Amino acid sequence: MTSSSFDRFCRTVPRRSVVTCFAASAAGSSNSGGDLNPYEVLGVSPIEGFDVIKAAYTKKRKDAERRGDEATASRLEKAYDKVMMAQLSNRKKGVTFGSFKVSKDIKFADKQPIVPWGPRFSKSSDQDTRINMAISAVFTAWVLIKQNAEYKPLQFLSFVFVYRIFEKLKAFEPPVSPTFTEDGEDPGRGVRMGKRLLRSLALVFGCIAFTSLAYTGLLNLIEFVGGYIPAFLYNNQEPLVTVTSALFLYIMASYYR
Repeated sequence: MTSSSFDRFCRTVPRRSVVTCFAASAAGSSNSGGDLNPYEVLGVSPIEGFDVIKAAYTKKRKDAERRGDEATASRLEKAYDKVMMAQLSNRKKGVTFGSFKVSKDIKFADKQPIVPWGPRFSKSSDQDTRINMAISAVFTAWVLIKQNAEYKPLQFLSFVFVYRIFEKLKAFEPPVSPTFTEDGEDPGRGVRMGKRLLRSLALVFGCIAFTSLAYTGLLNLIEFVGGYIPAFLYNNQEPLVTVTSALFLYIMASYYR
């Protein structure tokens, strides 16, 4: 940083020899909201433009996903979210310091999505993606070999992916400051776990319900147009629904949360 830039963002109090940096307060103190310093995690300066911060986050996130380092990817996302919230807060307050401006990418970040409970794009690491693919392949092979197992492969498949999505939601959950009772318990922990579980169940059984309804709708459509339902399609409901559900659950667990 040049001396002119330093003079622009900082002022020195001679009596106590303390340097107060307004850029840090504008973007959020490095120690505020926990021990996570988002700028150190992203490897950028607090006075960088948001486009620079976003580029650094994107590059580091892709590198972490390429290595299969889920912990680093989660840490980067939490840091990026923290910077976004700091900029959103500054936008609401009308605070600007020099070239530090709110990016147009988060101009409307305070608005709720149209479907807040719907799936959100979030790519898993390569290792998790391979694990999800292997799980789907195993249950697909099971139902194709057995042909008729009274939907047991689909039942076990759903429970496995509930756990997989539950753990993914946990990894991407933003950091919170726990509040302890007199007995040393955190009442919010159970609420957070309950929300993750309900969302995991909704995503998994939503995929299965969509597949089942699609199969039934296809049969009804064929009958409606006066066609003949193929025997293979009519007599293999369980394998078809299970295989299609396995595909949708793989996509959901690997690319959404």
